[in-house]
Amino acid sequence: MRLMSTFKLLALTAAMLTLAGCAVNQPTSYDYSAFKESRPRSIVVLPPLNQTPELRASHSMLAQVTRPLAESGYYVLPVTLVDEAFKENGLTEATDMHALAPAKLREIFGADAALYITMTRYGTVYQVLGSVAIVTAEARLVDLKTNNVLWTGSASANSEEGRSQQQGGLAALLITALIKQVVGTVVDQSHPLAG
Repeated sequence: MRLMSTFKLLALTAAMLTLAGCAVNQPTSYDYSAFKESRPRSIVVLPPLNQTPELRASHSMLAQVTRPLAESGYYVLPVTLVDEAFKENGLTEATDMHALAPAKLREIFGADAALYITMTRYGTVYQVLGSVAIVTAEARLVDLKTNNVLWTGSASANSEEGRSQQQGGLAALLITALIKQVVGTVVDQSHPLAG
């Protein structure tokens, strides 16, 4: 019994360390003149296109992406409202939603801009002595009045960023790999990375 609670404590500690070590690549310089000219105040975030084998990738990213936009001062249409409006109009697939004309999106939602996201990697990659949770996405912000692209970018994050290499020999590596695999099986480590 005591061994089981020790194992749970180790697994929880490993999970916390994994989540604390996540980082995002530094953005590169970008020409924001079109964005500054447009000055969007409201954004509709379309459900992300999922090009990964993970079914939950799109919903995980959608749950994470609206908060930073709202905290930056933009009115972000509630994702449940957007989802329901699409469903009522017979659109249930993200590819169909992304194919809608910007003018139609403006007519339906009244937003100034739309954020289109494509998930290219999501999930845990198992290696010989460990595992890494990886999330990669590409996005573009489009002005719904003019159809101009205001911003494009991509980002990738993984659970190993910012970690130093462990010392302690093969036994320590094997124990760490075992704990990470158990935690990776129980907890979706990619969800916090999507943020």
